[in-house]
Amino acid sequence: MGQAETQNEMVVRRDLKVVAEVRQFVRLVTGEYGMDDFVPCLVASELVTNALRYASEKDGDVMLRLDWTKDGALWLEVQDATCDLPHVQEADMVSEVGRGLFIVDQFSRRWGVRPLAGQGGKIVFAIIDPT
Repeated sequence: MGQAETQNEMVVRRDLKVVAEVRQFVRLVTGEYGMDDFVPCLVASELVTNALRYASEKDGDVMLRLDWTKDGALWLEVQDATCDLPHVQEADMVSEVGRGLFIVDQFSRRWGVRPLAGQGGKIVFAIIDPT
């Protein structure tokens, strides 16, 4: 990220209902910079939902961080303690799950995964261009 520390950080509770709070947080941050919030809210929701779905109570907190790149894009990252790396699944037309990373891939300039040292988990990030 662009700075050593960011003030745009949120601890995500282990409750899928928290996704509404995630969207509100993203709206506040993007609103400060006049960025449309639809795509950032969508991408943040998908990444947080994935982290909550695959992490367990013993894995500790999920963290959401937002920052800005030098060229004005939004850097969004979700950190969790699981070492399982996410991958894009091929979802069928009737499935209600399996589209999260496909959506992230479609709406982000770039996304990826950074494993943390010592089995400390991972960070999944996405870069979203301003619209």
